[in-house]
Amino acid sequence: MYNPAQSPHIPQPPHSAGRGIQGLRPRIDPNQVPSAVDAVESDRQHWEKQPYLTLPGTRVPLATTDFVAVDQGNSSPKYVRVTTWALPHTSRLASECNVPLAAVFQPFAEGDEPIPLLDPGPSGPARCEKCRAYVNPWCVWTAGGSKWKCNLCTHETTVTPEYFSNLDGNGMRLDQMDRPELCKGTVDFVVGDEYFASNPPQRLTPPYFSPTPLPTGVRAPQSLNFVIALDVSVEAVQSNFLYAACISLLKILYGGPDHIDEEVMLDSCFPSGSRIAIITYDSTLHFYDLTTDKVPSPMMVVSDVDEVFVPLYNDAFVDPWEHRKSLEALLQSLPQRFVNTSDSRNALGSVIRAGQGALSNRGGHIIIFLSTMPSVGIAALHGQPNENELYDTDKEKVLYKPRDPLWKQIGEECAEEGIGVSMFLGNSKFVDVASVGAVPSTTGGDIFFHPRFDLLRDSPVLESQMQRLIRRTTGYDCIARTSIGLRITNHHGNFYLQSSTDMAFGILDADKSFCVSLSHTATSMTSSGLSPREYAYLQCAVLYTSLEGQRRVRLVNLALQVVELAGNVFQFADVDTCMNYLTRTAVSSLSSQKMSLIRDDLTENCSAMLLGYRNKCAAASRPTQLIIPETLKALPTYTLGLLKSKPLKARNIASDVRNYFTHRLLSMSVRSTIQHLYPRFLALHDLDDTISLTLTDTETPGVGGIPRSKAANSAVLLPSTMRASHEWMVANGIYLIDNEETTILWIGSSVSPQLLIDLFETADIFSLDPHMVKLPPLATRFSKQVRNIIATRNAERGGRAAKFFIARQNLDAAEIEFSDMLVEDQNNGNMGYLDYLTMVHKQISAVLTEGGSLSSAGVRSPW
Repeated sequence: MYNPAQSPHIPQPPHSAGRGIQGLRPRIDPNQVPSAVDAVESDRQHWEKQPYLTLPGTRVPLATTDFVAVDQGNSSPKYVRVTTWALPHTSRLASECNVPLAAVFQPFAEGDEPIPLLDPGPSGPARCEKCRAYVNPWCVWTAGGSKWKCNLCTHETTVTPEYFSNLDGNGMRLDQMDRPELCKGTVDFVVGDEYFASNPPQRLTPPYFSPTPLPTGVRAPQSLNFVIALDVSVEAVQSNFLYAACISLLKILYGGPDHIDEEVMLDSCFPSGSRIAIITYDSTLHFYDLTTDKVPSPMMVVSDVDEVFVPLYNDAFVDPWEHRKSLEALLQSLPQRFVNTSDSRNALGSVIRAGQGALSNRGGHIIIFLSTMPSVGIAALHGQPNENELYDTDKEKVLYKPRDPLWKQIGEECAEEGIGVSMFLGNSKFVDVASVGAVPSTTGGDIFFHPRFDLLRDSPVLESQMQRLIRRTTGYDCIARTSIGLRITNHHGNFYLQSSTDMAFGILDADKSFCVSLSHTATSMTSSGLSPREYAYLQCAVLYTSLEGQRRVRLVNLALQVVELAGNVFQFADVDTCMNYLTRTAVSSLSSQKMSLIRDDLTENCSAMLLGYRNKCAAASRPTQLIIPETLKALPTYTLGLLKSKPLKARNIASDVRNYFTHRLLSMSVRSTIQHLYPRFLALHDLDDTISLTLTDTETPGVGGIPRSKAANSAVLLPSTMRASHEWMVANGIYLIDNEETTILWIGSSVSPQLLIDLFETADIFSLDPHMVKLPPLATRFSKQVRNIIATRNAERGGRAAKFFIARQNLDAAEIEFSDMLVEDQNNGNMGYLDYLTMVHKQISAVLTEGGSLSSAGVRSPW
């Protein structure tokens, strides 16, 4: 890492728009202020050398660290994280500390150990008779093993004869270590028909026309079925979006050349036993009978898009291997079949209803490719709001909610029927993500955003997203419930909240998480609060259907220590989870609160936590002294990163962009959230000769970005990151920045010609192609290092590639986005890090010296 005291830094580009602090600011040495990078690198060096044991009472690795967790009855932090791992014993102490109480669950995360799959037999898993919590390692066995006391509600439940076991001298079951549900924090139970999902009650207005009565009663689980809906309007055909979608689907179904290395062949990743249906749509819907071997497959057109029906309910789905000939021929022919189309409209709402009808009584996944705003059929949209007039006004919030409430209703109905909806957007104009994106956001699905779709630039990324969508661990027809010794006050994420306790997901996968906020209740406390002599408990149960069609329950259990001292609350605070919680609460408020107020609230939340530490743990210090607890060193930096994120930045950003990133942030894992808010920034020009090389010095850490194994992936040692600011850059450097969505390679104007030769096989910076989408595979050490770093980053995302851009200093447009990703600079209509830290310090000092609250301290952010 370059030190500005040793090397002259480059000036911040003039196109970066930011604001300075109001009034005077003393000169501050950037080396002396708290650094998020220092905290991340220190934690990484500590935990990459030793495993993390999950029993309560120990410091937990940061979410950004690649650690190995050993499940000792507490779930790994990869499945659940909390804002503090030491809960305050009273609500008063919690309010004085100002650390939010929340938990983030990621039940299907890819952990370090295989999840035990248990079959408890016809009687099902043991559950508490009172609160219906599941048996877990923290239950207490009484009456010689004939009863067990629930750790969540303390009710004693009688043990069934087939589950009985004698106890040892310590009151532990003799078979405890032989039963994973009693010694592991995360387990899967196979469950019977009493856990089958139920079809929703009959509605007054049926969502689609059906020649037979709509199903009632329970839904028997079956293998996951997919409905692929392809936009064949003129925009999709001319932009080659349809072509890219068909090619990606063929590789999913039957394998093909990798999008990164065409010499590598990818295997089929379509789940065995699953079936697929193909629908194309413009202003009409087109269904294909793939059960015959006729080429081309017979096509049935449904022109009534206001009252949709499915003409092929029984024959709509086929096994892709049994009917490879017809399916392969159809996907190969679709781009040419519609090449002369002149239909520019599409009926998206109608095609979702058709997919809903096809998956009726089945559940499944609808994957939609969309190029234009739906203008005909169900929930059609017309016109575009004048965003310039609404920006920074009270009416701006209408841009962040569906214009037609029917979109939200469609999503809720799909979630109730166990159907998830994901969308690939390849639009060149306004598509109204706030409206159409409400369906994926409510069903637990994904949105993949490719504005101004370019085949060469975007098709490799689209293909990697499709691969990840199918390959990752996924459950469908899900109901998630969190049982806890505390009260759940709110839920945050992409789901349908069926009741105060139950969240319905059409699909829930390894990349998705959800958050619950917690508070103390009278039922969870003794007369003086939670008992510090006991643990507090969380249990998350996800009832889901596996890809193979088996009904299961995924359990995530967590025991937390309870403390009486504020110092312990801060000592075990988790800044990553705090930021994930604050991010969700902020972006979910866009549709109901003015954006400037949301920004002010975020800064006050940051100041409040630091003020709580100051009042409870460092009251004797001078008010003019800035004191930040070790665990929250990165809090101001991450808060500033959130203020500069696409949904909240203080500049006129297209509502489609804001709504897309809002959708992403609402379901991101804790790790991805932090790496998005504060992008990983690397100096490539001074890499050590041995870093980022595989054992053979020639292989990348994965095939198609998908890791071969943990051992192969760990063979690449990544370099340390650096602070995201021009202050630390030099003009003869090459830098790589990655925020989980975009990867940009910045090349300084004075870079060494030898570095260019090693990386691009040319010494002339002006001859570089600014539109290249990947680095050339050269045999030089430097080229191997950089390509290994990018491939490892993709592997950490499960093979999903980020969009890649080249930014030459003062030459390429990508430098604007690069500069906006440097969080510590003065950009995005916001302050630089030093100014922001000064403002936070002034807020705290004003309260300490003058009293009152932060909101009345007289120091406000300049929105």
